[in-house]
Amino acid sequence: MRIAFLSDIHGNREALDACLAHAERRKADRLVFLGDLVGYGADPVYVVDKVREAMAKGALSILGNHDEAAARGVTTGMNDYARAALEWTFRELDADSRRFLADLPMKIEEDDRIYVHSEASAPLSWAYITDVATAERSLRSTNHRITFCGHVHKPQLYHMQPQRPPLLFVPQGSTPIPLMASRKWLAVQGAVGQPRDHNPLAAYTIYDTDTNELSFQRVSYDIDATAQKIHAANLPQILAARLFIGR
Repeated sequence: MRIAFLSDIHGNREALDACLAHAERRKADRLVFLGDLVGYGADPVYVVDKVREAMAKGALSILGNHDEAAARGVTTGMNDYARAALEWTFRELDADSRRFLADLPMKIEEDDRIYVHSEASAPLSWAYITDVATAERSLRSTNHRITFCGHVHKPQLYHMQPQRPPLLFVPQGSTPIPLMASRKWLAVQGAVGQPRDHNPLAAYTIYDTDTNELSFQRVSYDIDATAQKIHAANLPQILAARLFIGR
């Protein structure tokens, strides 16, 4: 089975549609959404509806911190432009969509894999995987062989052998990476809707359970259209500007 993992869509319709079409061309059998469906972008209703349609066909989705904030209308701890976008998003979503977001699980465990938005040791803390130390904390907190997460908006892959600290691998290109069974792995997805690794292309991954290989994908989309919608909604201009430079 080929599983496409999509994280941090952040209300970006054009990026989501481009990634879904890309995944279909690469014969993905299943979709897993790793949180932050909304926030920042101007199409939260479309994205929520699209994910709900996919879940009706067998897709999985978990809760992200922006989803939680948009569902509850509580933006404590957010910076000014994130708060402005989430307050706008809360108003855009109807009560049913907010309930859908609020009911998403914090984590899903499946076979030898665990899916979370932030990291596995304390999903509700919304901590970031930024280095070997934070990766090790997450890896040692679970018995699952592979952890899939998002939240950081930067593609990363950590692997750890028994009795050794983890090592970081920064993916280059879409060449499949064999996830050796003798190691534990932590795959940090890039962002579909707001990349922050200085690459404006939308990012997601495909994991093949038969070959045990993971490939990091990058997809072009109509950034101009997304930015124009952000401006039209009177959302903070930085949310549009950063899309063009991937940061």
